[in-house]
Amino acid sequence: MNEEMETICFQIISYAGDAKSCYMEAIQEAKQNNFEQAGLRIQEGDKSFAQGHHVHAELIRRECSGESVPVGLVLIHAEDQMMSAEMTKMMAEEWIDWYRNQEEERV
Repeated sequence: MNEEMETICFQIISYAGDAKSCYMEAIQEAKQNNFEQAGLRIQEGDKSFAQGHHVHAELIRRECSGESVPVGLVLIHAEDQMMSAEMTKMMAEEWIDWYRNQEEERV
């Protein structure tokens, strides 16, 4: 794997990590009944995830146009981190809904 490809992979990993952190922060905000802040953290995470997705989509575009894209453990890890971020978002949204429902039932 060349240096450019490593840089691209680490960009994806970084964006996915930022997104996951935001989604986890959203859960913590919801846990404290800060639902507006939770929503903002989800939006922030979505922006990071979209940046990572954009970088990943560029790799797919390259390969579809005939360019050879080397596959190595770092790329596999980057893709795994993207999938993990996506799952974290889905779970965060479920937890936010659950905390919101709990708060509404208390009132």
